[in-house]
Amino acid sequence: QVKLVESGGGSVQAGGSLMLSCAVSGDAASNRCMGWFRQAPGKEREGVAQIYNYGGLENYASSVKGRFSISQDNAKTTMYLRMNSLKLDDPAMYYCAATAFLTCGLGKEAYEFWGQGTQVTVSS
Repeated sequence: QVKLVESGGGSVQAGGSLMLSCAVSGDAASNRCMGWFRQAPGKEREGVAQIYNYGGLENYASSVKGRFSISQDNAKTTMYLRMNSLKLDDPAMYYCAATAFLTCGLGKEAYEFWGQGTQVTVSS
């Protein structure tokens, strides 16, 4: 089993930055892929960024490419999402997710483990 706990959410003005963290406990070594997702009220949960634990290949949604950056520590026990140039359509509950599947992407169906989320608010 894997437990994920997000932190770092908050309120920021448009154009500002936030760094989200996801602490991984349990059988972290079994994770092949981790990702960040977000869900705004009344909308579907969407993939934002994804990283393969072994190899480090990254993938981003087009809406955040060039502004957000996903990373991990060497032990694969903490994952980060650096969010720059935040926009008024970025506010949502942000979730981290993990899976032992060999392949994954930005689709939520591939992920087995989820955190409880951290709220991001952007004001004008």
